[in-house]
Amino acid sequence: MSRFIVAGITQLETIVKVKELPIQYTPYTGEPDTIYISAGGDAFNESLALKWLGDDVEFMSVVGENENLSIFNPSDREVTLSTKYILPIIKETPLEVLLYDVRRKKQHFEDLKDIREARYDMSLVEPLIDSCDMVVLSNVNFCRPFIESALEHNKKLAVKIHCFTREKEIYNEDYLHNAHILYFNDNSIDEEPYSFIKDIREKYDPEIVIFGQGPQGVIIFDKVKDFMVHYDAVKSTHIINTAGAGNALFACFLHYYQKTGDSKTAIHKALLFAANKIGYMGTSNGFMTEEQLEHWEELIWNPRGTM
Repeated sequence: MSRFIVAGITQLETIVKVKELPIQYTPYTGEPDTIYISAGGDAFNESLALKWLGDDVEFMSVVGENENLSIFNPSDREVTLSTKYILPIIKETPLEVLLYDVRRKKQHFEDLKDIREARYDMSLVEPLIDSCDMVVLSNVNFCRPFIESALEHNKKLAVKIHCFTREKEIYNEDYLHNAHILYFNDNSIDEEPYSFIKDIREKYDPEIVIFGQGPQGVIIFDKVKDFMVHYDAVKSTHIINTAGAGNALFACFLHYYQKTGDSKTAIHKALLFAANKIGYMGTSNGFMTEEQLEHWEELIWNPRGTM
């Protein structure tokens, strides 16, 4: 079991299944089982995934001043996430609406409310950071002080860069320069992937770069082992919704990378973890325990060994 501090965005999500994107206007649509509401957000989902995998997680985030924190631990979920360090210090909790169709096309609408003005109480972090193995951050303003704290305590730093664009690169440079592990996805990046990763590694010298490509899989760069390689996604015939797959992949990678030190082992298992996750509705559902993951890995890639 590893110990993580995870800090970043928590939001309330509404996921809507539509017939086709882009949507054609109709004044009314009534379809059963097409709207799903739950808690989510990069850091929340990563924390929950790490807990499912058996890690000790201190989750640090901010929500609206009148938010009912019980929404983050529904009664029908087996794994709970401590809300001790979720601070109700902004006016409203961030919101996201996600539309998706059967072709796996997605359209996001995000309202971060006043989260850019939030200031996290770092006195809560200092007593915990010495005993953690890794600090995992979202690239949101209130997480910036965590960078200095991680470096001062000589902790590995992993950052998921949300919605990266070259225009916003300057605002992410403190994350990019200091992270040991960086995660990007291709949702907002229209550059050739290998050239993009090469540029990032030459500018910022990270230990690991993960570039998520959705149904096409992932590219991973490992500085220590000196390789950059593409892995196909694990094919799944049971796909409900792909939202949150990147969070699941990143969290599982961090779990196994911290446990084994082997990026190839970690990404291999993370791809299977993400493939299972997309068979469930909601970004915070569909996570496996380590035992379940190892079981399915044996069934899929070593079937004779299970007989």
